[in-house]
Amino acid sequence: MTKKPSIFKILGEYFGTHPLAVVGWIWVASIPFLGSLLLASQYFRLEAIHLDSVWDQVTLTLMISVILGFALLPTTLTSLAVGFFWGWQGFLSLILGYIFANILGYWMGKRLNTDFLPVLFRRNPNLENEIETRMERPGSLIFFVRISPVIPFAISNFIFASLDIPLRKVLLYGVPGMLPRTLIAFATGMIANSFLGAKEAINHPTQLAILVFLLIFSFGGIYWSWKKGKN
Repeated sequence: MTKKPSIFKILGEYFGTHPLAVVGWIWVASIPFLGSLLLASQYFRLEAIHLDSVWDQVTLTLMISVILGFALLPTTLTSLAVGFFWGWQGFLSLILGYIFANILGYWMGKRLNTDFLPVLFRRNPNLENEIETRMERPGSLIFFVRISPVIPFAISNFIFASLDIPLRKVLLYGVPGMLPRTLIAFATGMIANSFLGAKEAINHPTQLAILVFLLIFSFGGIYWSWKKGKN
């Protein structure tokens, strides 16, 4: 009886033959952190951006789309910054920016993680039917992945793209899943007296309690969605 290769061995073989995928995963895992450090030292430059016209709103939307789509900043810090610097004036740009960033991040994931499922299924054929069965109705899985405070936006885009989940469903179920964390960070920024104070407020016990609740809720939902997909 042939022993099935472990998922880690399969991933190692895949990344060994797909260097662009390696670059992509390192990028989405590390660049948001470096972007956070840069924003913390240069945040005052955002004070020069005013939303006095429709074109200003369009410009902010495009900025958010590119920043989040290319994983230059975490979504939580971006929401906090929009809430602090522009308040409700910037909220529509934030939501639209999220949507366009979804599309851009998904597109990047598809381009960089080519042939992921064929390689996975070729090395472990039993997984094909199991994953395809679960991906027939991926709505709840997408929602709970997006609501999780520990699964970064950019990484989840790569995961959805690698699993070949249709972009339409990623948007339909993913955008609502992002709203709780977005609103919490946005509101924190709005009521803060300073940007650095708002950034520190994320570690407030109340905020941490909310994040723990979202963590338990999301992982419980992910487990339930995955088990439900077997039936």
